[in-house]
Amino acid sequence: MTVDTAAGGQHVHDQLAVTSRLSGRRPVGRWLRRLTALTLAAVFVTLLLVQAYTNASFAPDSTAPSGRADTAVPVQVRDGGPAITIGAQRPRTAQPARDRIALTFDDGPDPTWTPRILDLLARHRVQATFFVVGSQAARHPDLVRRIVAEGHEIGVHTFTHPDLTAIGSWRRDLEYSLTQLAIAHATGVKTTLFRPPYSSSPDAVHDADWRVLQDAGRQGYLTVLENADSRDWARPGEAVIAANSTPRSGGAIVLLHDAGGDRAQTLSALQRYIPAMRERGYRFTTVSQSLATPPAAAAHQRAGVADRWRGHVLVWTIAASDAMMSGLWWILIVIGVLTLARTLLMFAVAARAGRRPSWKPGPPVTDPVSIIVPAYNECDTIAATIATLAKSAYPQLEIIVVDDGSTDATAAVVQAMEMDNVRLVRVPNAGKALALNTGLAMARYDLIVMVDADTIVEPDAIARVVEPFADPAVGAVAGNVKVGNRRRLLPRWQHIEYVIGFNLDRRLYDALGCIPTIPGALGAFRRSALADAGGLSVDTLAEDTDLTMAILRQGWRVVYQRHARCHTEAPTTLRQLLMQRYRWSYGTMQSMWKHRRSLAERGASGRFGRRGLPLIAAFSVVLPLFGPILDLLTVYGWFFLDRTSTVIGWLAILAVQIATAILAFRLDKEPLRPLWALPLQQLVYRQLMYAVLLRSATTAIAGRRLRWQKLHRTAEVAARA
Repeated sequence: MTVDTAAGGQHVHDQLAVTSRLSGRRPVGRWLRRLTALTLAAVFVTLLLVQAYTNASFAPDSTAPSGRADTAVPVQVRDGGPAITIGAQRPRTAQPARDRIALTFDDGPDPTWTPRILDLLARHRVQATFFVVGSQAARHPDLVRRIVAEGHEIGVHTFTHPDLTAIGSWRRDLEYSLTQLAIAHATGVKTTLFRPPYSSSPDAVHDADWRVLQDAGRQGYLTVLENADSRDWARPGEAVIAANSTPRSGGAIVLLHDAGGDRAQTLSALQRYIPAMRERGYRFTTVSQSLATPPAAAAHQRAGVADRWRGHVLVWTIAASDAMMSGLWWILIVIGVLTLARTLLMFAVAARAGRRPSWKPGPPVTDPVSIIVPAYNECDTIAATIATLAKSAYPQLEIIVVDDGSTDATAAVVQAMEMDNVRLVRVPNAGKALALNTGLAMARYDLIVMVDADTIVEPDAIARVVEPFADPAVGAVAGNVKVGNRRRLLPRWQHIEYVIGFNLDRRLYDALGCIPTIPGALGAFRRSALADAGGLSVDTLAEDTDLTMAILRQGWRVVYQRHARCHTEAPTTLRQLLMQRYRWSYGTMQSMWKHRRSLAERGASGRFGRRGLPLIAAFSVVLPLFGPILDLLTVYGWFFLDRTSTVIGWLAILAVQIATAILAFRLDKEPLRPLWALPLQQLVYRQLMYAVLLRSATTAIAGRRLRWQKLHRTAEVAARA
C-alpha cells in the first residue's frame, strides 16, 4: 500500500543546515579558519621544538673523551694559567693572585641549591662567579637577578650544556647568544666570561677543545678554566671536597657546582672551607678580581635595548613551552586515568554481563510490532532490508517504509515487492527525524522498531530486540550492529571499532544505566516512551542520540540486547567515512549541550545528567579528543626522549588495547582473525578519528552550520543477504 502525505517541510539531506546550539556567533570564513589552524599548529610545533632544544634533546650530553691529540695547543696555554684570552696576535693566560681564591659554580641556577649557596656566601661575605646554563637562567631569572644584585659575577656556560667539541660552529654560536639573551633579560647586562661544559684545567686542553676556545676568544670571551677541581659532582664527602679545593701553590680558581644534583656536601664543605682559607691569609673574590693580570674588559657590560627585548621574547617563549608541556603531561595523566578506569569498568561489566542481562527477563514478548524504515535514495539496498525484515521469526509485525522524497527508484522498488505487511509512505524530503515521526504517526502498534534502509537483520533480531520489554521499566532497546562489508581494510578497521568502541562501550553504559545512543540501524521503543520524549527532533544532527537522552531523562530504562544482531554497510572510502563520523561526533556534542540542563534537575533527568552526561563526556568526548596527546608524546619521546622507555610505554598501551579487543570479540562471539589489523589501526585509523573529533569540536565552538550528507552505498551487504 502506498500513502502520499504533505508531512515534512524544508529540504534536509541536501539543503537543511542545522545550526549549532553551542554558540551564537557568526560563521568564520573557511580561509580564516584554515589559516588559524595552520598558525596554531605551527606555534604548537615550534613550542615543542623549543622544549626539545631547551632540554638538550637534540644532542646527548657527553663528557669529553680522553686520549685526544694536543699538538695544536700552544705551550703557553697548556702550561699557563686558567684564564685564557685569545687576542689578535697570540693567546695570553693569567693566573690568580697568590693570596686570592675565586669560587666558581657551574650548571645553575637551581631553585633548590643556588639560593642556599647564595645565602651561605652572604653570611660569609664572599663574592663568587656563577657560570650559568642559559636554559636554566631563562627558567629562573629571579636567581640570575639575585646573583648579580648581590655583587657576584656571572658567566656563560652554554644554553643546553652540550659537548662543544661535538657540535658545529653555528650551534656553538647559538648556545652562547641564547645564554647571553637569558642573562640580559634577567639582569640587563651581558658577560665576557665563558666556561665550556666538561672543562678542566689548562693542561687537559686538547686540539678539539682549543678550536672551541679560539672561537670563543674571537667573540671577545675570557675563557675561565680551573686550577682546583673540587670534584663535588662525585659527592666524595665534605672533607675531600674541601681538600680538593685547597690551592697547591699561589691562588686558585675553584670549580664547584650549584646544580646538577644533591649539593648538600658542597654546602657543608664551604662552611668549613671558607673560614679555613681565610685563616691561611686568602681573600675570596670574583674571577676578574682574582687575576694577577686584570682582563682587558669588565666582566659585566650593559646590554642593549634590542638584546633585552630579544631576551624577553626568549624567556617568554620558553615559559610558554614549559607551560604547554606541563599541560600535555597533565592531560596524559588524565587520559591514563580515564583509560584505566574505562578498561577496568569494561572487564567488570564483561564478567557481570556473562552471567545475566541488565534487564529483568520475563514471559516472551509477542505483542505486535511496527517496523519503521526511513529511506532516502536507497534503491540499491531497500529490497534486501525489507526482505530480511519480512522473514523475521516474529508472530505479527507491520513494515512501514517512509520514502523521504527520494529522487531515485526507492519507492518503485518497494512497490514492486508487493508485500501485504509492507506499507509505503511517501513524503516530501524533510530529513530522517521527520520521516521517522511520520512513520510513528502511522504505526498501528505500541512496540516500535526502527531500522535503517541499508540494514540486514538476522531472522531472530526483531524477536530479540523486543525481548527486554518484558520488563515494564524498559523504554528503549539498542540492537547489536555489525559491519557487514569487512573484506577491505577500511571497513575492517570499522568492524574492529564497532565491536570494541561501540558494542563494548554500550555494554558499559548499559551496566551504568546511561546508554547514550540507540543506533539507527536497529533500535526498539515503547510508543509511550517516544511520546514522553516528544518524538524525534531536528534540533541536532544525531537524532538517535538526542532521542535516547530524552527518553532517559523521562525515567525510562534504555538497555542493550546483544543477541539482536544486524549488519550494516560501513563506508568504503575515506571521504565517506570522515563525513559520517563528522556528523556523528558533532551531533553527539549538540545532544549533550541540548540536554545540559539535566545536570541541575531533579528526579530521573537529574540522575541521567549527573551520572550519564559526565561519563559520556569523559569516555566519548574528552578521552578521544585528547587521545592524540598520547601519540604526539610517543613521537616526541622517540625523537627527543629515551626511546626504550617510549617504545615500552607505547607497547604497554597497545597490549591493553589488544586485551580489550580480545575481550570485546569474545563477548560478541566474533573470530579474532581481524585483529591482525589492530596495530595498524592505532597508527592510521585512530589519527583520522582524532581529526574528525577535533574538527567537530571546533565546529561546535565556532557555531558553524553543518549540512546533512547522503552516504554513497555499494549494496555489498545487501547483495549477500
